Amino acid sequence: MTHVLLGHSRRLYQVNPFTSILTQCCKSKKDYSVKSGAQSGVLERVVSAFRSVCGDDGVSLGLAVREQHGRDESVHKCRPPDIVVFPRCVEEVSALAKICHHHRLPIIPFGTGTGLEGGVGAMKGGVCFSLRKMDRVLDLHPEDFDVTVEPGVTRKALNSYLRDTGLWFPVDPGADASLCGMAATSASGTNAVRYGTMRENVLNLEVVLADGTVIHTAGKGRRPRKTSAGYNLTNLFVGSEGTLGILTKATLRLYGIPESMVSAVCSFPSVQAAVDSTVQVLQCGVPIARIEFLDDVMIDACNRFNSLSYPVSPTLFLEFHGSERSLEEQVAITEEITKENGGSDFAWAQDEETRGRLWKARHDAWYAALALRPGSKAYSTDVCVPLSRLPQIIVETKEDLVRNKLTGPIAGHVGDGNFHCLMVMDPNDPEEVERVHQFTERLARRALAMDGTCTGEHGIGLGKRALLREEVGPLAVEVMQGLKATLDPKNLMNPGKVL
Repeated sequence: MTHVLLGHSRRLYQVNPFTSILTQCCKSKKDYSVKSGAQSGVLERVVSAFRSVCGDDGVSLGLAVREQHGRDESVHKCRPPDIVVFPRCVEEVSALAKICHHHRLPIIPFGTGTGLEGGVGAMKGGVCFSLRKMDRVLDLHPEDFDVTVEPGVTRKALNSYLRDTGLWFPVDPGADASLCGMAATSASGTNAVRYGTMRENVLNLEVVLADGTVIHTAGKGRRPRKTSAGYNLTNLFVGSEGTLGILTKATLRLYGIPESMVSAVCSFPSVQAAVDSTVQVLQCGVPIARIEFLDDVMIDACNRFNSLSYPVSPTLFLEFHGSERSLEEQVAITEEITKENGGSDFAWAQDEETRGRLWKARHDAWYAALALRPGSKAYSTDVCVPLSRLPQIIVETKEDLVRNKLTGPIAGHVGDGNFHCLMVMDPNDPEEVERVHQFTERLARRALAMDGTCTGEHGIGLGKRALLREEVGPLAVEVMQGLKATLDPKNLMNPGKVL
């Protein structure tokens, strides 16, 4: 191992000589001792080039900063990059990428770090492109229901910006993620049943490729609501998880804020009854905006964490959007269906503050699950199946959890067949960790056996590459590898992820 002293941390650590910046930039394998401020050496030349692009404050080698950018919200361990850069515009991203391409340095895009599959870990060292300084809303066309944003703009920031326009962006994964990060993972969330996922809501992307080339996936400045012009490059990059390029602008669909919104909570005697109600509501064509399922373990955790008092039983959180008249019809049909399945009377949340508290409880499910076992770690599964198979897979999953004595509260966007087991475990107990691993493998393969997917919205990242091959088949993976090799022949873009 080569010992290197990097940056302002002045802390000695070990670098793999086959993956460090020093050996990627230099053929020699001799030891280097590089101090902050030194003007010689390969690393300093690269850092100097970076600083000439984005300034002294746009480059960091500090250990704390690198560790912050080497992890997300997943259970995967921190893999810090060698350098973090903070570009302020697409021209700087392009110039920095050209330097990395020349020196064969891996590039890892970073938004807000809210991912759940280890997508930001620097598996081979390299340079993290932290995009938080690119945080402008660039072009808003309210009459056309679209907006263009830079990668540092988050979901909440955009909706705050839109507050007085009568428009909103409804894709809501829970976390206040960056919108380009959401595009990179094809995120969705609680509103997907009505408004779709990022894949349906991205009209155009500006992308910096590994060699610094800048492309626009639907043509520069284009923002039509639909197109049949050539290959769908936009959706090639949506869900690519930083392995094909850096997303530096996204043009997004917007929607009118509904005239009225009302939320409700309904409890059920069994998982089967709750999920059957979900399927029947959708089969009746009710344009419901959100329909979220929480099992008895999850609702108990949410009660404790948020000081609520819902019955501890399988529960649906629902939300209806529309005019006053259309809401009456939606609610009447849904209430009739839930009662036929043994559901309780609806507990209503009509004003904005009450609805906010209700959905905050749902969005806090991750932290509520962790609070069940202080000091624990959590891993969220993310399977999705056709609606008709949803009751069967959730019932079988609950039985699997009980049989193997695992803590895994279930919450999910059941309106589109997607649900999560929030696996809470002691990371210092190898036997429990192994049981959780085996459970997650069984769950993913159970979903695949039911014509579903191993990931509905979190992405492949580090841990699901083998499952991706099982899901799409080796020939499809070869096609993906061919696309990757064409766009990134040196394998510099977020290496070690997806494929």
